[in-house]
Amino acid sequence: MSPWFVWFLLYSFAGYGLEKLYAWLSRSPRQVRKCFLLLPLCPVYGLAMTALLALTPEGAGFFPLILLGGAVCTGVEYLVHLFYDKALGVQFWDYRLMRGHIRGRICPQFALIWGVLSAAAVRLIQPAAVLLADAVPPWAVFLLWMILAADAVLSWALLRRYQDTELLSAGAALAQIRASSQSDTSL
Repeated sequence: MSPWFVWFLLYSFAGYGLEKLYAWLSRSPRQVRKCFLLLPLCPVYGLAMTALLALTPEGAGFFPLILLGGAVCTGVEYLVHLFYDKALGVQFWDYRLMRGHIRGRICPQFALIWGVLSAAAVRLIQPAAVLLADAVPPWAVFLLWMILAADAVLSWALLRRYQDTELLSAGAALAQIRASSQSDTSL
């Protein structure tokens, strides 16, 4: 189980980096491009890649990997968006301006991008990820689980209460908590 968790963390962190790079390259007004956690992780990337790794047949060619990766990653993206929307009342991304989108949750342009990126990750990154996961001692995996769990609980509470994805930075979260505690004591 621990290699899968390490891969999840690795791809979640890589996804965070991709989001930051995309925000910078596109000069997005939303530079805080994260998903769900205060940590620099985008779990949708980790979930999508671990799902793809679980479903990839041994010896799959690069082009079938693009098709499978596009389908799996886009499916995970849709389900995660639906979950965030229904369970937390937030949206981390919106593709409504893209042609062919489905409810703003997914679009064919990004499905193609996810296919190419995920196939490249399986071929180029995963061999190193296997070595990395094997090198992480069990006590470190346990510690990472605890940190992720604490972050998930705190992030869930912040999003459920305020329904503001911009709070998922340490500074913004602390400021909101302080403001709330001050307004609660002034009543």
